[in-house]
Amino acid sequence: MTIEIGNESGVPVDETVLLRLVDHNLAELHVSPDADVALLLVDEGAMEALHLQWMDEPGPTDVLSFPMDELRPGTEESPTPPGLLGDIVLCPQVAETQAVAAKHSTMDELIMLTTHGLLHLLGFDHAEPAEEREMFGLQRELILSFSTAERRRRA
Repeated sequence: MTIEIGNESGVPVDETVLLRLVDHNLAELHVSPDADVALLLVDEGAMEALHLQWMDEPGPTDVLSFPMDELRPGTEESPTPPGLLGDIVLCPQVAETQAVAAKHSTMDELIMLTTHGLLHLLGFDHAEPAEEREMFGLQRELILSFSTAERRRRA
């Protein structure tokens, strides 16, 4: 699996945590180890431009996802085939503002946003109430599972 990360935001971020997160989540979702995904961290100006270009909405947002091969989660018996998942674009400055409001760390916010963006790459959405319950439930499960894996890794 190729996970590329680029930080053009000017904000220091522990990229190794985000790489472990994506790797963990893809394994949990039974995505082929030969799938590719990219993470890009950008500043508010770049995120605002992308938000306007792709969503026709002004102002910066926290995360945008750009799926490529329309891959979906697999199962243990039938993992997702190799392919290009797509790109997740994060804005650490927006994440930091949201983290303060939520009373948790910026890294916790980036973990949540990265997981959210990855689920969008895999076809999940939250436009309808049932979709939202499914996506946000899975998002919580993945974050808890990653948190447990991280505690074990540090022990």
